[in-house]
Amino acid sequence: MDTSFLTWPFFDERHRTLAAELDAWCSASLGAVDHADTDSACQALVAALGRGGWTRHSTVDPADADATLDVRSLCLIRETLARHDGLADFAFAMQGLGSGAISLFGSAVQRDHWLPRVAAGEAIAAFALTEPHSGSDVAASTMTATREGDDYVLEGEKTWISNGGIADVYTVFARTGEAPGARGLSAFIVPADTPGLHIAERLHTTAPHPLARLRFDACRVPASALIGESGAGFKIAMSVLDVFRSTVGAAALGFARRALDEALHHVQHREVQGEALSERQLVQGHLADMALAIDTSALLIYRAAWTKDTGASRVTREAAMAKWHATEAAQQVIDMALQLHGGEGVRRDHICERLYREIRALRIYEGATDVQRVVIARETLKGAV
Repeated sequence: MDTSFLTWPFFDERHRTLAAELDAWCSASLGAVDHADTDSACQALVAALGRGGWTRHSTVDPADADATLDVRSLCLIRETLARHDGLADFAFAMQGLGSGAISLFGSAVQRDHWLPRVAAGEAIAAFALTEPHSGSDVAASTMTATREGDDYVLEGEKTWISNGGIADVYTVFARTGEAPGARGLSAFIVPADTPGLHIAERLHTTAPHPLARLRFDACRVPASALIGESGAGFKIAMSVLDVFRSTVGAAALGFARRALDEALHHVQHREVQGEALSERQLVQGHLADMALAIDTSALLIYRAAWTKDTGASRVTREAAMAKWHATEAAQQVIDMALQLHGGEGVRRDHICERLYREIRALRIYEGATDVQRVVIARETLKGAV
């Protein structure tokens, strides 16, 4: 794989070392995980990533009150994992997203209890935000959390929850009613064994991942389960997405890089009428388009990550651009790689066929492409005079 991008000024030496060490670890370790059962594979991958020390990057150090998440490291890890194994990327990403609210807004007690376990791969985390009828409109969430004495009682449903059914802990967003719309939401830590939390349905998708619809029936949690302040749930959710949205683009970039590598190998070894496919100008044009899409994605992703890491309070516009462009571009790159492989590309479990299934969901989750367009337009209008 082309690693020349690591010399860009976005990165420090520690990032280059991280990328090289993880790539070597992936080559040595990921082939041992059996993907026949998705739940078991995901659990095994979380454990392996924990033993390898990689999931520690997905949380902050609870002993350091000033610790922050390094978004460039998160992006490099997701890109590298996605290039090797889509489910490994998923396993890593959900550890960070699921515990992100605790890392960024949790109390000392909450951080001390959960983050070391998540970082070690000993507890699987999940982020429960989406609802059946609100989708991307978080402010329209209807699930409730009613204060009763020293407890909150949760009622409602969440859906399309990654790690649903295998998670040990869920970060759940519910309406506490301090104000209408976005200002009336709060965030809670809900362990998977809490009475009243039910796995209502397991959801099966194009690329197999652990997903579920959750139902909360008189699900009682202590007031100490509240993350941050009551009514701050929307701010918390958006702050978490602000960090992790760029990493979705990084995963897409990893898929695209793998697709280009496979295409390059194929066209240089596949002969048609006595010459390699790579000698055909039309094929070269496609390769140029793929390379351009990959580099523009990488520039947007690591600009957003660098901007966040160097002190920006929010990178809403930059992260939305990175996520939108990288996921859409990766879809096009993978489609062309499959096309260049011809019939072999659609053979079940061919690497291009797997990538084709993996990439599609990234254009939807953590804000679909059209949502990113709205976000970018609104942020751009803010600066207009």
